[in-house]
Amino acid sequence: MLNFYPQFWTRAFDFEGRTSRIDYWKIVLVNIILGLLLSNLAPAALYTVFAWASICPGLAMNIRRIRDTGRPWPWIFIVLIPLIGVFWLLWIELQPSADG
Repeated sequence: MLNFYPQFWTRAFDFEGRTSRIDYWKIVLVNIILGLLLSNLAPAALYTVFAWASICPGLAMNIRRIRDTGRPWPWIFIVLIPLIGVFWLLWIELQPSADG
C-alpha cells in the first residue's frame, strides 16, 4: 500500500523530472500522519530528526511538482511573498499535470 513512500526518500536530491499530483498529495498525507504520530508518541528528538530530514526531499518533491504543472522551478520562491505566497504555491500544487 505504501510502495510510493520510499521514493520520497530515494529521490531526495533529484530536482529533475516530475511528481504527479496524486503522488505528491499521498506523500504529503503520509508525512503529516507520521509527523503527528512522532510528535505525540515518540521522543521529541525523533520528531526533530524526522522534520529536519524531510526538508530536502520535500523541497525536491515540491520543485518536481511545480515542473509537472508546466512551470519553471523558480516558482518555488512564490512562497516568499508575505500572506499570499503559501496559498499561491498551494494553488499551483493543486493544478493538474501539464501535457508534455
